[in-house]
Amino acid sequence: MTDATVSAKLLGLPGSLRSNSNSLAILRGLQDALPAGVGMDIRDLRLPLYDQDIDTPDAPAEVHAFRQAIADADGVVIVTPEYNYGMPGVLKNALDWASRPYGKSALIGKPVLVISNSPAFTGGVRAHQQVNDTLLALPAKLLGGPQVVVGGVGEKIKDGKLADEAVLKFAVGAIDRMLAAK
Repeated sequence: MTDATVSAKLLGLPGSLRSNSNSLAILRGLQDALPAGVGMDIRDLRLPLYDQDIDTPDAPAEVHAFRQAIADADGVVIVTPEYNYGMPGVLKNALDWASRPYGKSALIGKPVLVISNSPAFTGGVRAHQQVNDTLLALPAKLLGGPQVVVGGVGEKIKDGKLADEAVLKFAVGAIDRMLAAK
């Protein structure tokens, strides 16, 4: 898909750094399932640990690029695993960087869809809630309605992508609702 045919540009953020993570596989599956005219870039969350001492105009280049990617997106899709009943530190760190500068975050009013996943049948609902709470504090524009949680995620991934048609349809429907509400 070229930029000329993209009417909506999404930013996908996997809450895991693992190269073959389920969160990344979900985003890859969604990339392939998005309707015509909707594109999604997936961004790695390898950022330095948030430190207000370096959160200056001279902050690391990857921080500026991360914030700009959020600003340039029409919406953000965050896919997070659940680690020890909560969101992964790498995702919290990225959201902390994204929340600044105070009162001027690119996430303020930005449409955001959170998808959680877990090998457990609960699908990462506790991490999902933590991410929502953090986003509400910014305040991002969270998609209301049914939450997208992917339980038993390992059985739904094939060849490095989410392949479960029912989950893909449900998640793409949520993305459609997010874009319609922006």
